[in-house]
Amino acid sequence: MILLLLLAISAAAQDWQPLDGWTATPFPRQVTPKTDSGKIILAPGAPMTGITFAAFKPTINYEIRFEASRTQGNDFFSSLTFPYNDSHATWVNGGWGGDIIGISSIDNWDASENETRAYFTFDNNRFYRFRIQVTKTHIKAWIDDKPVIDLAINGRTIGLRRGMDLTTPLSLFSYNTGSEFRNVQYRLLPTR
Repeated sequence: MILLLLLAISAAAQDWQPLDGWTATPFPRQVTPKTDSGKIILAPGAPMTGITFAAFKPTINYEIRFEASRTQGNDFFSSLTFPYNDSHATWVNGGWGGDIIGISSIDNWDASENETRAYFTFDNNRFYRFRIQVTKTHIKAWIDDKPVIDLAINGRTIGLRRGMDLTTPLSLFSYNTGSEFRNVQYRLLPTR
């Protein structure tokens, strides 16, 4: 009976946990991130500003969720670099002029050039809910509970865009754009 209970617990997803302990991503000429009323505030960098969660350890079978708002500008405001096995990728939101989303990089192609490219209209000063799920076989993502990415990754090369090594292992960042983040959380998923 105890063994069955332990198996049931290991098969269930973990409860959502806050992601704390961030530091400023060491981008050149970035403006120091600030906090106010539970929000993390990124002023526009020159060109990037971000925060890094250096202690984040999961590399597979996890989900991350957060809320983000673009407060000024018209480029990516809530990009998330995340680990996948022994590599990393970035979920770009609002890139290339404000409305492109996707994963950089898949088979060495940026989000604007691979099959994860999609268009999503973002209004300034409105919080959107973002969630990404990383498993052995798929990367899935949602914006405001709407599925926007469902990528089968078996046999694919998952990697970062050149020059994005500063954002590992887990970062939220923006490009020439002001943004705010809140309710940044993660949970572990069952391994089977």
